[in-house]
Amino acid sequence: MMKHKLKVALQTLGHTRALKDGTVRLPDFEFEFEEVPAIIQAFRRMVRVLEFDVCEMALPTYLAARAYHKRFTALPIFLVRGFHHGAILYNTKLGIGSPKDLEGGKVGVNRGYTVTTGVWARGILQHEHGVDLEKITWVLSGDEHVAEFQAPSNVIPLEKGKTLEAALAAGELTATIGVQVEHPDVAPLIADAERVGFEALARHGHYPISHVLVIKDSVLEAHPDLAMQIFDAFAAAKRPYLERLRSDQIAAPSKTDRMYRRVLEITGDPLPYGIAPNRPMLEALIRYAHEQGIISRPFEVEELFAPGTAEWTA
Repeated sequence: MMKHKLKVALQTLGHTRALKDGTVRLPDFEFEFEEVPAIIQAFRRMVRVLEFDVCEMALPTYLAARAYHKRFTALPIFLVRGFHHGAILYNTKLGIGSPKDLEGGKVGVNRGYTVTTGVWARGILQHEHGVDLEKITWVLSGDEHVAEFQAPSNVIPLEKGKTLEAALAAGELTATIGVQVEHPDVAPLIADAERVGFEALARHGHYPISHVLVIKDSVLEAHPDLAMQIFDAFAAAKRPYLERLRSDQIAAPSKTDRMYRRVLEITGDPLPYGIAPNRPMLEALIRYAHEQGIISRPFEVEELFAPGTAEWTA
């Protein structure tokens, strides 16, 4: 019997490689991967024209898309995670003594207001440092994947011809989120951010989710068994990667590999799939997105995921 082919946009990661190279396959479906130069391009193509059957997507982008009734639905497969304490840089010449001092200033955000790092970093500023986000002007270097999205009134575009990096170094911006700047007057706002991130994980489970997997609704509706087959395949693909992490068998570990290894030592699983083990972080991101004006109402976690997936874990 010929397998049904699915057009898929997915990064090659340690825990997805077995899917990409064909080591792990679905019983009744075949993934046809389109390699996208930058995965964020796939987010936009999926949101705007439903170009893929299955697509990796930034979780905040998915929340915004869900608010505008885009015709795709997530499975509780969380592909990318990371800490964002170190994403905030500031100009040391502007008298900033603490995160609260950002109030009244301009903070640049790489690309759009709904970008993952921006959402999590703003949440850190608000909930860990008491920053009033409404007292900051957020300056964007790009636009949003979800074209219908309307940002809050304190969000403005960067002046044409300028870059966030140059504007921060010149003191035109107080701080930036999500850019790399090599300049003597620029430093991380939160010192020793890597340690702070791991301490937040150990102390209260702060382990931000970046990307999720979504499937076109028409495909899910046409193939009721697809969701389970995909979930099982992704679970099977991550197992050998986790074993290599546990046994320290990754020959040239990347920064991400090293992060996941440290998380593994703290939690036992750096890549949990399923709603239950991720509920606190999902609820936190929903709350942040609502507080930051990305969604008009807080979703219930279960309504974000395909029916029947609530009890799945891997």
